[in-house]
Amino acid sequence: MITANDLKTKGVACLEESLADKPEAVITVRGKECFVVMKIEHYHYLREMELEAALYESQQDIAAGRFSTESIDQHVAELFAK
Repeated sequence: MITANDLKTKGVACLEESLADKPEAVITVRGKECFVVMKIEHYHYLREMELEAALYESQQDIAAGRFSTESIDQHVAELFAK
């Protein structure tokens, strides 16, 4: 964990030190966990996993027939009619 005071006094060096052996670190403010910082590689990995999960969910919806072939206007009109 990194305290806000450590970050204020040590700057980026504090982040580099904390992230040297782990992919993310928590920043606390007045003892409360408030922020998470991570190496950019880890961020890109998490973002890719998020997109993979969305793709998988979409594929499952298509396989189960949970999709519409109507136009956007028709679909929106149907949503607001409910």
